[in-house]
Amino acid sequence: MKALVTGGAGFIGSTLVDRLLADGHEVVVVDDLSSGADANLDAARQAGDRLVVHVKDIRDPATSEIVAASGAEVVYHLAAQADVRVSVAQPALDASINVIGLLRVLEGAREGAVRKVVFASSGGTIYGEPDPSVLPVDESQPELPIAPYGVAKKVGTDYLRAYRAVHGVDWTSLALANVYGPRQDPHGEAGVVAIFAGLLLSGSPCTIFGDGEATRDYVYVDDVVDAFARAAAAGSENLYNIGTGQETSVNALYAAMAANEAVTDPPIYAAARPGELDRSCLDAAKARRELGWSPQVTLEDGVKAVLDWSRSR
Repeated sequence: MKALVTGGAGFIGSTLVDRLLADGHEVVVVDDLSSGADANLDAARQAGDRLVVHVKDIRDPATSEIVAASGAEVVYHLAAQADVRVSVAQPALDASINVIGLLRVLEGAREGAVRKVVFASSGGTIYGEPDPSVLPVDESQPELPIAPYGVAKKVGTDYLRAYRAVHGVDWTSLALANVYGPRQDPHGEAGVVAIFAGLLLSGSPCTIFGDGEATRDYVYVDDVVDAFARAAAAGSENLYNIGTGQETSVNALYAAMAANEAVTDPPIYAAARPGELDRSCLDAAKARRELGWSPQVTLEDGVKAVLDWSRSR
């Protein structure tokens, strides 16, 4: 199979590229390197001419031409503006990347007779702030995003439905929990695992915003990539939550990571940041039933892998 990965030099995207190449596929990457890193593709380049890289902004009309001419059977669309706070401060920028960029990809998929588009949605934002009594949320939960980023991700799945109805392009949308793992940039729009890893290894204090009891569903990048790989051949016209179903507080996360590094200093607490959810957790039973997917990496093993990778850097 030939696959195209937008955002293929990013944290999740490059890990997906490695998986696809290891599975014997040919891969085309489209990435403008604004948040991804060319070095993330160093291992992938060992595949020789089975990897082709285009440095291109997905908003550029030429993106449609690249997708159409790629010969890809499946397009994995991961390129995005992924910072919720940026989406609140600059909603037009967020929409230009996350909506217009998606449409450039979909137009290319239509023109190039791509069989399927697999879309990276956001399980942490498309459901808004559901009542804690319904956690972990499943896909029947109403999509009521409260941040522009979540709105763009919800609209993304709406556009996928429309392109299926009008143009016959198949799709699967994966609503990701809080993804973490090696290659996540602690200085970009990274999650707290990467940030804590960088600070702990440098001997710097870690800051927790609020009382530290806010929870998230942390899912390891290799498990997420496995869901993307499975979605190439399953899950047509469906949205799937990809998470562990386990809530972990920021305090508990810090304690686990600090203990791994034998750090006994407590974190610094600062005022809670406006707009942050108190609790978030996804029910992935549908993905287990229909994709045959389930998370395999425990949080303990995952954070150790992140710390080991960060240390090697």
